[in-house]
Amino acid sequence: MSDRTFYVTTPIYYVNDAPHIGHGYTTTMGDVLTRWHRQRGERVWYLTGVDEHGQKVLRKAEANGVDPQEWVDGLVEREWKPMLETIDAANDDFIRTSEERHQVGVQAFWQRLQDNGAVYKGEFSGWYSVGSEEFVGDDDVKDGEGDDAGHKVSALDGSRLEHMTETNYFFRLGDYQQQLLDFYEAHPDFIAPASARNEVVSFVSRGLTDLSISRSTFDWGIGVPWDDDHIFYVWIEALLNYVTAIGYGDDEARFEELWPADVHIVGKDIVRFHAIIWPAMLMAAGLPIPHRVFAHGWILVGGEKMSKSKANGIHPNEIVATFGSDAYRYYFSRALTFGNDGSISWEDIGARYHAELANGLGNLASRAAAMVAKYFDGQLPASGETTEAEQAVIDLVRQATADAEAAIDAVAPHDAVASVWRVVDALNGYVTEQQPWQVAKDESQRDRLGTILNTTVEGLRALAVLLHPVIPKATRVLWQSVGGQRLGDLADQRVADAPRWGQIPVGTPIVKTAPLFPRIELGD
Repeated sequence: MSDRTFYVTTPIYYVNDAPHIGHGYTTTMGDVLTRWHRQRGERVWYLTGVDEHGQKVLRKAEANGVDPQEWVDGLVEREWKPMLETIDAANDDFIRTSEERHQVGVQAFWQRLQDNGAVYKGEFSGWYSVGSEEFVGDDDVKDGEGDDAGHKVSALDGSRLEHMTETNYFFRLGDYQQQLLDFYEAHPDFIAPASARNEVVSFVSRGLTDLSISRSTFDWGIGVPWDDDHIFYVWIEALLNYVTAIGYGDDEARFEELWPADVHIVGKDIVRFHAIIWPAMLMAAGLPIPHRVFAHGWILVGGEKMSKSKANGIHPNEIVATFGSDAYRYYFSRALTFGNDGSISWEDIGARYHAELANGLGNLASRAAAMVAKYFDGQLPASGETTEAEQAVIDLVRQATADAEAAIDAVAPHDAVASVWRVVDALNGYVTEQQPWQVAKDESQRDRLGTILNTTVEGLRALAVLLHPVIPKATRVLWQSVGGQRLGDLADQRVADAPRWGQIPVGTPIVKTAPLFPRIELGD
């Protein structure tokens, strides 16, 4: 196993309501990425969690007649933690901003910046979005329409704005404009995809103003350590979860082991926080900056960005209850280009489930096991002479593995899955072309029959390893079917070894299991 620790984070999700598939999408992509690195043999740390502070949460708790801590406790246990089980996420940690470890780290960090002279006291007067917990500049304020008529709204996300005047503490963000631009130039891969990088560079090039980092009109948050009348602005303390969760301010050895993060996965609507404010904060603290911020696109339902406020938010349970968690993970890994907006529909999920999972992979595994049972008493036959047909399969598995590896390094899980799925298609084509059921009729061709079935089973073995990060439940069943237990646990198999042919011993029992992806009757 590698000594390197691959550290990936999702944003911490605002806990004010139940999760939708946008949250599930982000978490699933991070999970596929980190599972793949585990399959390489690397040490991995995968962090997700929830952001529990801020005015919006306080108002929601008050509207429900409960204490804000009680409100967020209920949401986390009823909605957010169960979502991780629903989508079969294998996160290593779950950070809550109401936890003591987070508070300790936040106060230590900002005390450091206060001591460094990066913070000063001043007056803020301007527009604030409670819905997005975001200060909005005058250039991004517009008149509301429809239900928002008579109000000011944010041009960034359409949320309603409130004008506020407060005496707050400020972070000298403007001092870091040139340092940020120099950093972007020296590290062109820091922000991805290119559209997000261009947006950030353009924004910073226009100039940065200092940022209000505290609030004094309510108390649901983390207190400013040098002033009891102030709490930290929710985004300013939320960003720090990436370091407080790994020991900053409490366990420096652990922090130094894991920091800096390899990839922050975020939605494109919050890329500025992660690619401008966050690195500037780290620069002020003299801490390393993460290697990459990857901003994925929006999931569109009916052509609109999905959100609870538009009543088009879909809970992951709605999809998983019908298709299963593996199909959920596969669909979002394969059907959407990570980094771009993508439209989804129930019909497309169903069509891909049956065409690619049930008929493509599932039927291939079922046919292979059935033919080994029928023609070789359920035991893997020896492979005879390798022809061009077999060599083509072997070469494709090798190339698909290399292509998938490169895609993972580029944070392009959709390309990785597409590369591996070429093997599924090729194996189905190989079986169709070689017609083992016809070859079986000629006893003199028994060695040839053994070669065909051995090749098919070996291909399925490779697929079990390569697809394990994406569809972990089905691949564990597939591993059992092809006798993979003879080689050890599936989680211990390495991506680099997947193309190595002839791993399953001759005579290994090949078992026909229940369908990997049973057909589903979908209503109108």
